[in-house]
Amino acid sequence: QVQLVESGGGLVQPGGSLRLSCAASGISFRFYAMAWYRQAPGKQRELVASITSTGSTAYADSVKGRFTISRDNVKNTASLQMNSLKPEDTAVYFCNSRLGGLHDYWGEGTQVTVAS
Repeated sequence: QVQLVESGGGLVQPGGSLRLSCAASGISFRFYAMAWYRQAPGKQRELVASITSTGSTAYADSVKGRFTISRDNVKNTASLQMNSLKPEDTAVYFCNSRLGGLHDYWGEGTQVTVAS
């Protein structure tokens, strides 16, 4: 019964901040790579940020310097701190958990809207 549940989305003004959280259950969390994707209407799903089981991070060029991904292996959560938000960050944000090529799980998504 694997579950990934996102929270923290909402409406924010340009330049503002939001923190997204992903709560995982049903997996041995510390062994999985975690990632955040986003998808805007009419656009392809985009990898925003990822963090490996050992803590290495990677970011899309569009969010470098503004977003930070982290994980807490005690709470079984992954977070995405989003600062200096821009209208083009508006999308549904999805949590992803993956272990090699064997397991790949997705949350249902949370809406982030950046607008005045």
